[in-house]
Amino acid sequence: MKKLYLLLVLFAVLSTNVTNAQNDPNAKKILDKVSAKLKTFKGITANFSYTTKDKKNIQRGSVQGLISIKGQKYYIKQGTTEIFSDGLKSWNYNSESNEVTESDIDADNKTLTPQNLLSNFYDKDFTYKLVPAAGKFDQIEMEPTDKRKNFKQVTIFVDKAAVLVTRAKLIDKTDNTIEFSLSKINTNAALPDAKFVFDKAKHPGVEVVSQ
Repeated sequence: MKKLYLLLVLFAVLSTNVTNAQNDPNAKKILDKVSAKLKTFKGITANFSYTTKDKKNIQRGSVQGLISIKGQKYYIKQGTTEIFSDGLKSWNYNSESNEVTESDIDADNKTLTPQNLLSNFYDKDFTYKLVPAAGKFDQIEMEPTDKRKNFKQVTIFVDKAAVLVTRAKLIDKTDNTIEFSLSKINTNAALPDAKFVFDKAKHPGVEVVSQ
């Protein structure tokens, strides 16, 4: 499921203004526009897909799902797995085993999680630059400042017309590639807060595992 977390990098740039002077100022202008646009959104829903390829560019897997975002809250549905987060806690539920893993959000956690991606980590944890590219997307290449992370590069693609990040590509330390894309994006979704909290009452007999 950690691959799902990388989906949130598509929206990470939307949640905070970029101020790191060491980064490309041309990229910063684009990210600031994307960030400002997010602040006008009521809620976001979208379909997502991601594919995994090995270093020989051979496809090893493909996954599709649904995502909802409201501020720092999020909900992800992929197959029999659902991930809920209200910004304070997260729940990872598998309907096949009827088991849910419950954990507190750790603001100091250095792993790549949706909570970190939707917080103020962006300025501190990445360097980035604009890559010259023709077509409908601005392409921004990002590298983590912490070399202990299990990935070495993330490239995001900003739709020039929509001023939204709709694609991303991640390269891990073994040179595997994960490519994400969003479709059917609704930026005016009415999302109740209850959508981002796992309701045990709706899942009789669920086994709760706390972390």
